[in-house]
Amino acid sequence: MINRYGELYRSWRWDVPERLNIAQVCCSRWAEDRSRFALYWEDESGETAKYTFWDIQREANRLSNALAALGVKRGDRVALILPQRPEMAIAYMAIFQMGAIALPLSHLFGPDALEYRMEFAGASVVFVEPTTIANLWAAKDKLSHLKHVIGVGGAKEAGVHAYEDLIQKGSSKFKAEGTSSSDPALIIYTSGTTGPPKGALEAHRLIIGNLPGFVYSHDFFPQPGDMFWSPADWAWAGGLMDALLPAWYFGMPILGYRGRFDAERAYYLLEKYGVRNSFLFPTALKLMMKAFPTPRSRFNLSLRSIMSAGESVGVTVIDWAREQLGVTINEMFGQTEINYVVGNCQAAWPVKPGSIGRPYPGHEVAIINEQGVEVPRGELGEIAVKKTHLGQPDPVFFLEYWKNPGATKEKFVGDWGLTGDQGRMDDDGYLWYQGRSDDVIKSSGYRIGPAEIESCIVKHPAVANAAVIGKPDAERGHIVKAFVVLQPGQKASQALIDEIQAHVRGRLAPYEYPKEIEFIDVLPMTTTGKVQRKELRKREEAKLAASK
Repeated sequence: MINRYGELYRSWRWDVPERLNIAQVCCSRWAEDRSRFALYWEDESGETAKYTFWDIQREANRLSNALAALGVKRGDRVALILPQRPEMAIAYMAIFQMGAIALPLSHLFGPDALEYRMEFAGASVVFVEPTTIANLWAAKDKLSHLKHVIGVGGAKEAGVHAYEDLIQKGSSKFKAEGTSSSDPALIIYTSGTTGPPKGALEAHRLIIGNLPGFVYSHDFFPQPGDMFWSPADWAWAGGLMDALLPAWYFGMPILGYRGRFDAERAYYLLEKYGVRNSFLFPTALKLMMKAFPTPRSRFNLSLRSIMSAGESVGVTVIDWAREQLGVTINEMFGQTEINYVVGNCQAAWPVKPGSIGRPYPGHEVAIINEQGVEVPRGELGEIAVKKTHLGQPDPVFFLEYWKNPGATKEKFVGDWGLTGDQGRMDDDGYLWYQGRSDDVIKSSGYRIGPAEIESCIVKHPAVANAAVIGKPDAERGHIVKAFVVLQPGQKASQALIDEIQAHVRGRLAPYEYPKEIEFIDVLPMTTTGKVQRKELRKREEAKLAASK
């Protein structure tokens, strides 16, 4: 078994240029080669398109000129409420090269979510499409900073600028603003799993900080013929910083798809475009595994690497992917504020199924207690990342929370950046994710992480997905309760509850098996594909309050 981890980790040194702009390193430097493809795109209706870097750069230049004519200046916030579509990728390049700040927002956000983020960030311009303009319009009168709305793909209302008209009027030449590596480029809002969403202000240097994790999680990306795709929304860190921008940093093509995720459609896209590299979140992988247990018997796949993050993948899915897809999934751990810091690289060091991996070269990671002190190996604590590596600042760190110095201060204990996630580090330096700090279950003196239990439950053939929480209990403090989504055709019964409990009890510690199981049609999820355990906890607390 290859193990180059020590060599790769010890030899890493950061090289962050003083002057840096994401648009330059991710697009304009590749645009001179008019034949170099940047983007293949498909819509769920069947519409397709393809763009070279030259195409992207020319349209970005036109858009930058159009935005400047509308009054957009360096430092202004420009919101993007778009799904995966070419105009969104082009808009990023246009905004970055102007020195403005992109404010990506999920196309699934409702009016209240849009109002909160856009008003707080002071967005003066927003891009919408037909599926998102109605929600913007419902919030528009409360957006005091908003001056211009740009409609993409036929989104029309009175006073909306048609994207196509703006592009036609703008010059294809634009003199990019000079930016330093520490100048702000993005505000990405957190998913709000631990409270109100906060706007993480990210610098242009962030692209450099993401590179080692991206390269290693895709087994030394890029390789000749590599082609990337991820269903992850380009409006959040996973889709933008773990897919679109790093692929373009290396001048490699990416596939964009505008449509709802569907397991069969995912296989169709992988096959049609010869996708070799993919970021697939655990929920997507579970759906693909359950829908097509033996996918290569039906689809001609070219996969070389898969990265997964957001939740624990679990041994079951890892074993399936290795056997049925011919790929060892490289799990990764990061978050909006401190991204791509831990993970695997099966091409360079052994993967321990169930572990999220080791600190990627360039990042110093530890498990600490509430006082900021590292805990002994094997003990549960908070995953933390040091602000420096070998005396050099780690460029993966966000700048601050937008207009929230108190929250920024609370994010750090000394030199450690706090992730809010619980884990353990074993004697070999591998980390084992145990859930958000709020998700840790304290029962009869035990501290129990939900991820391992969920992974075990999903191994049961009747189960499609599961989420585990601590339910308040007068005697034990909390008990382990599981919410289970069954496979199609399976029926809930006490006998099945007993069977799942016995399944877990026989594989994990006695105190970890779910003392209660509730069957549920669908689990509450964030827009980034994470299970919202806090919503399940709220349900239990409401039931408890109602019973008193």
